[in-house]
Amino acid sequence: MDHTRTLADQTPSRAELENILSQGHRASFENCDLSGLDLSDLDLSGWQFTGCKLARTAFNGARLDEVRFANCRAAGASFVGANLQEATIEGGDFSNTSFRAATLNATGILNCKMTGSDFTDAKTLGFSIEGVLLVLAVLPRMSFRKMTLKEVDFTDADLRSCDFRDAEFESCSLRDAHLPECRFEGADLRGADLGGIKLTDARLFRGAIISRHQARLICWGNWG
Repeated sequence: MDHTRTLADQTPSRAELENILSQGHRASFENCDLSGLDLSDLDLSGWQFTGCKLARTAFNGARLDEVRFANCRAAGASFVGANLQEATIEGGDFSNTSFRAATLNATGILNCKMTGSDFTDAKTLGFSIEGVLLVLAVLPRMSFRKMTLKEVDFTDADLRSCDFRDAEFESCSLRDAHLPECRFEGADLRGADLGGIKLTDARLFRGAIISRHQARLICWGNWG
């Protein structure tokens, strides 16, 4: 029996969401406006948000296992300490969103904008990412080990102490990224824009695969 309620083109309150939960239902929101709501600590596992407005919405500490966000506008939203295990974020705008200390294990992030978003202390075991704009994002100590990164833009991102060992970059950018203490051993960087990398950072790429052209640019600082 399907216990999913569908709400379209509405502006629900937190009380309405709590009422749905009290009845044991899940919900599917389509083109709804939940901007600025405080939905902290709610158990929204398995819910779906499609084309919704979630700007500045707070999901802090919420359970969002297997939740799907599709083409949502969530700039400035907050997922601090939330559990997004096996969730999907596809399309839309999550710029300046906080995922600090969130659980993103087995989460998929696809084809969306996350400019300036903060992933400090996020748990990311088995997560995947593709086609994501992470310009100026904060991602310290995250592990991308053995991942294939496709069309991920890390321009100007804070990547200090990230683990990129054995990762493969395809149509990606590390231009002007902050890279102290990163590890790239075994990484294939031939599909990455390394513009702005200083010669003093060249040691980080020891053991990585780079093209002759990239090596010349690092040595001569000729970034055009």
